[in-house]
Order: sequence, then structure tokens, then C-alpha cells
Amino acid sequence: MFRILAALILTATALGAQDARRPSHCIAVADATPGLKYLHKASWQAPLPDHTLRIHYIAHASFLIQTQGGIEAVTDYTGFIGNTELIPDVVTMNHAHDTHWTPFPDPAIPHALKGWGEEFGAGVDHHLDLGEMLIRNVSTDIRSDFGRREERGNSIFVFEAAGLCVGHLGHLHHEPNDEQYAALGRLDVVMVPVDGGYTMALDNMLNVIDRLKSRVILPMHWFSGFSLENFLSDLPEGFAIDRRDGPSIEVSLRDLPDRPTVVVLRPEYLRDQP
Repeated sequence: MFRILAALILTATALGAQDARRPSHCIAVADATPGLKYLHKASWQAPLPDHTLRIHYIAHASFLIQTQGGIEAVTDYTGFIGNTELIPDVVTMNHAHDTHWTPFPDPAIPHALKGWGEEFGAGVDHHLDLGEMLIRNVSTDIRSDFGRREERGNSIFVFEAAGLCVGHLGHLHHEPNDEQYAALGRLDVVMVPVDGGYTMALDNMLNVIDRLKSRVILPMHWFSGFSLENFLSDLPEGFAIDRRDGPSIEVSLRDLPDRPTVVVLRPEYLRDQP
């Protein structure tokens, strides 16, 4: 009797978590989602409207992703996100360079997700359901020391929340294959490294962007205005550019742009309001 009761409780809990997340269209949806609010400048500590995500560019390849219900995730976490007491619910990391991870994440962080496996080339598979947000990954290869290649050493992390799919390409070193593109699914928002060489050549990265067909592209991993402007000047025909003065945007399905739009954010470490 006790086992049956425990099973019923677990089932109800899982169903409740699923109901809390607005279904996304990441995988296997061909038609455009109807009704699609998008891109508002706001403090990272301000309340969010319903079914809206806030994305704050912290630095380099680190972004804070926030849900209306209060889940907070940080990408490519290095151990420092600014002068703040914020403890994220989840952080993701990639280990191509130490600007993308830390061996000592704050033990108070409930979920610290590595983008690589415990053994060289083993890779890792994440499927973390936090109710309002689902976090999963697709493994890719990276260049490693002395010209070697580490298979499945990088992860493209995907965050599904508010009906949106948000992808972070990490330290991507090659164009994904068909199987990897299929596993990613449809990404509404994608964070893209645009350095032009430390990750991969600009032409190859533009191929990736063109293939993904994301409506919002957030450049990251640019070391100077020169590399950023090179990326912007080489965008395929039909892409729009939206330059922002601040580090944050708000995105929802209510009003995604009708064509791929590169939104240039200015990185800023988090600071608690006095």
C-alpha cells in the first residue's frame, strides 16, 4: 500500500511539473506558432510578464536566463557573475577554456551541469526538468591540446521555457551534422560565438546560423568590436540587426520578429540594486 501511495505521489508531482511549463515547439514542429512579446529593455531584477523570458548578457559567453516564475540559469559559468548575492538554480559549463567553466562551482548551486563527460570523449547527456524550465544538451566535438580532438567535449545547451527554445552553442568548433541539428530542433533564440577563429571560421558559423533559422541571434564570444563588426557585415541577406545600449532583453512567443534578427547586447556583470 505504501509503495502504491508513493508511486501516485511521484506521478502527481511529475505531472504538476510538466503542467507548469508552457509547451515549446523545439522538436518536430513545421508550422509557425500563431500569436507569437519580444525585446524590452529592463533591469535583471524587475518582475517579468507572463510567458516571458529575460536574457541578460553577463560577459564573454555567460548569460543569465530568467523565467517569470523565478528560475534562473547561467550559461558558461566561470564562478563569477558580478557583485551579486544571486545563487542560480542551474549553471552550465564547457571546458574548452577556463573562461567557460570553473572546477569549483558554488556548492549552494543546486544544479551545475558539465558539458563534457567524466572520461575523455565520453560526452554527457542532460535532461533536467525544473517544471517551468527544461534543460537538455546536444554534444559536439572540440579541439583539445596538441592538435587532438575530443569527441563530445562541448555541449550545445537548450533551455525550454515560456514556450520558447533558447540555445547556447558553447565553444562550438565544427558545423553540426544532420543528427545534431535534428536533436537541437527549432531554436527561437540562439547565442552564437562570433570570434571568427577561436571557435570556428566565420563562414562556417554563418552556415550554422543560416541552417538554424532562429528568429533572435545573440552574438557572444567577441573579443573586440572588430570581430563583432566582421560578423555583422557578413550576415546573409534578409537578416536584420538590432543594436541595444544595454545587456538585457525580454522575449516571448507573442511577438517574435518576422525574420532572423541579430540583437547586439552590451555585456554587463550583475549588480544587486541597493
